[in-house]
Amino acid sequence: MMEINRNAPATADGELRIDADPETVFDVISGIDRWPSWNPDVKSVRVEGPVQPGTVFRWKAGPSSLTSTLRVVEPPWEIAWTGTTMGIKAVHVFRFQASDGGTLARSEESWEGLIARLLKGYSRRTLDKGIRGVLAHLKTEAERRAATA
Repeated sequence: MMEINRNAPATADGELRIDADPETVFDVISGIDRWPSWNPDVKSVRVEGPVQPGTVFRWKAGPSSLTSTLRVVEPPWEIAWTGTTMGIKAVHVFRFQASDGGTLARSEESWEGLIARLLKGYSRRTLDKGIRGVLAHLKTEAERRAATA
């Protein structure tokens, strides 16, 4: 189980109920190469190996180019990665739990580094917006797949 750095200058977390089972939700988030097809914030992704701990993926989200490394892949409950961009060290964790025939999806992220310290307010707002956005897109796609299954 991976934890974000709660003492980092910027942290954010969010939670959303999704009308799809944890397996479906996990399939959506762990299909990293398909992120751009359902998350408009992700412009491109290149995964350099199987979806397992240690695998690197490079991606563009908004103005940033990120290099991330998978740290935890435990279907269908948890997936987590670390990443760097512009001197920011990020930790991002997704956890899923079965709830009333659907899934409770939780996402947490922390940012460390000079920019995160200098631009604390901006970093927190950006993180908050990012987490709310990814959970909303994840919900839409997982529910779409569950409905057509």
